[in-house]
Amino acid sequence: MIYFTADTHFSHDINRYFKRPYDSVDQMNESLIKNWNLCVNNNDEIYILGDFYAGDDVSEFENILKRLNGKKYLIKGNHDKYLDSNVINNYFEWVKNYYVINYQNINMVLFHYPILIWDGYFENNSIHLYGHVHNMLGNKSEQEKLENILGKKTMNVGVDVNNYKPISIDEILKRMKT
Repeated sequence: MIYFTADTHFSHDINRYFKRPYDSVDQMNESLIKNWNLCVNNNDEIYILGDFYAGDDVSEFENILKRLNGKKYLIKGNHDKYLDSNVINNYFEWVKNYYVINYQNINMVLFHYPILIWDGYFENNSIHLYGHVHNMLGNKSEQEKLENILGKKTMNVGVDVNNYKPISIDEILKRMKT
């Protein structure tokens, strides 16, 4: 199975900016790890669309990565500045700024930031998956307004709008059809 996520912000006091239902950073980390591993098994692929870790302790970063299931692919976000070649080589299949995967003849454009028009935008078989915006618009109706601006062929795969867990490719395609 293939999964997507964004904006986990492991080890970041993200509640200062976006209200999450956690009393502490440690509680958030543990909950996100648990939710991730309930969805993703070691044979699954997971595409992380940026802002994976926002702490400053490389050993903590590595300990979190060791605990997470799946083959990990990282699209860099604005907080992904800590990466060095050892971390990349040991824990990620690759790290890129932008990527397109093809699944069931659908091109999925992966980028941390929401974009209005992407390569293949005018084709029927192209969608855009993004993160970065969390739930900054406050509620589901505001998120829907953003998606109306971006178009029906886009989806925020961030944890803040997906029950703090990764979302499967099948669930994405199901939502995109409705």
